[in-house]
Amino acid sequence: MTRKEQYKQLIPQIAELIKDETNTIGVLANVSAALHDAFPDRFFWVGFYLAEKSNTLRLGPFQGSVACYSIPYGKGVCGKAWEEKRTIIVPDVENFSGHIACSSLSRSEIVVPMYDSSHRFHGVLDIDSTCLNDFDTDDKEGLEQIVALLMEEIEDLLS
Repeated sequence: MTRKEQYKQLIPQIAELIKDETNTIGVLANVSAALHDAFPDRFFWVGFYLAEKSNTLRLGPFQGSVACYSIPYGKGVCGKAWEEKRTIIVPDVENFSGHIACSSLSRSEIVVPMYDSSHRFHGVLDIDSTCLNDFDTDDKEGLEQIVALLMEEIEDLLS
């Protein structure tokens, strides 16, 4: 099965999983678990960092090994995705200036920023792989669809 086909199958499952749920932390935890389980050979770490008013991202629900507690605006891949307001794919984290190494096992990374319908930033979805160059446009498109779906469902809870 191609990545595109995997996302096509996964997105309706996640939609059903989070439909009408009011527990924000539970929703984020289950989405990270669903993504981690859907790609067990690819996704080493899957989780959310949530925005604080102090221009800092704070660790939220995740699946994987221990993680950094906070990431400043503009720092690391997560902070850079926030600063640039776009999804960032890093083929080799060793070649990303300012990479924050929460785990030495991480080799490549994708980060998708989370914005609500009013374009307010709420956090990022961060995914790491132990393989180099593991993320592509199919991942970008699929994960952006999942984040959009997620934000539709929990936007009111985050405000």
